[in-house]
Amino acid sequence: MPGYEWIGETEKDQVNEVLETGILFRYEFEEARKGIYKVREFEEKFADYTGAVYAQAVTSGSAALKVALAALGVGPGAEVITQGFTFIATFEAIIEAGAVPIPAEIDETLNLDPKDFERKITDKTKAVIPVHMLGSPARIQEIIQIARQRDIKVIEDTAQALGAAVGGKKLGTWGDMGTFSFDFYKTITTGEGGMVITNDRSLHVRASEYADHGHDHNPEVGRALEERNFLGFNYRMNELQGAIGLAQLSKLDDMIQRQYENQQLIRETLESVGGIEMRHVPENGKDSYTHVCFLLPDADKAAAFHKFITQAGVPAIHFKNNLWHFLGNWEHLIERKTAWPGPFPFSGEPYGGNAVYSKDMLPRSIDIIGRLLAIPVSLQTDEDRIRTTVMTLQAAAEEIL
Repeated sequence: MPGYEWIGETEKDQVNEVLETGILFRYEFEEARKGIYKVREFEEKFADYTGAVYAQAVTSGSAALKVALAALGVGPGAEVITQGFTFIATFEAIIEAGAVPIPAEIDETLNLDPKDFERKITDKTKAVIPVHMLGSPARIQEIIQIARQRDIKVIEDTAQALGAAVGGKKLGTWGDMGTFSFDFYKTITTGEGGMVITNDRSLHVRASEYADHGHDHNPEVGRALEERNFLGFNYRMNELQGAIGLAQLSKLDDMIQRQYENQQLIRETLESVGGIEMRHVPENGKDSYTHVCFLLPDADKAAAFHKFITQAGVPAIHFKNNLWHFLGNWEHLIERKTAWPGPFPFSGEPYGGNAVYSKDMLPRSIDIIGRLLAIPVSLQTDEDRIRTTVMTLQAAAEEIL
């Protein structure tokens, strides 16, 4: 990863088709665009790839979350449960919707702990967002079962796990809606961009309208005459992004296969070392192999191991010190700082409660994050580099464990 490593002639050809028409907007201009609808085609092929019935392309993974929340009618007064280990965008989207994010613990999958999700449910809980972090599935079947029993909507944040699956069913298709990101660091990239998928036609219609200022997309009239069912916003993907998305999607299976091949020896080496625990993948789960994730016996050993291998040139992330992916490091959330004055949405009306956050509020997650290291898997890695990485990991284990 990420997809920008494989940008080449396929992307150029797709983009040139758009430039030849001169139409960069995804709607209208039927005659001038000469049948070229790249965003629409990207949506159709993405839905087919994931096994979803509908797909709506948007401007980012963050926008995808916001659009999904809007389509489900989740807003002020609602609580949305999600995990404390995720990119900050998951929390931002909930807050932007006017709802209150309720943090829950992760388990050894590095994803939402179903038991803590269940403990956090209140009469205000309207949705849950399990995040499939670092390329691997959450315990989505258990989460779905709990949510269905309590009439809670499920949005899968699949920004980091495109192509992963459970029981042959692609992630993003288990819940009511699934969201994806195509930013610069994702397995496939359009620079910025995202997708919302669902099997529910009414949710798809609401998502498509909300993402386009409320336009009802009536094909019988021009855009200036379209009606609207509610106020929306502008989260439209443009044709250049759609073109690149199509090119990248055509390579996705090969990308995942290359990531699998490039991480195998690294994973096997770590699995053979006593004192190292690999992240847990749920039964019948399929990783997308974007990272090799492993846990050291304690935070001190993780820090020492991280220092050893990074000084030797092996890229690795110690998420304890990462400022963007764990609640305990989000001082702006803990202090409830938004871009507007006042306590909304964390307290007062219409919430009627008082959401309080602290850096130590998720003790199990703190323990796991403290012990976690992740090695990103590159598409371009050669055999010599893999062998050097393996030797460095073996040396670190001998030195520290």
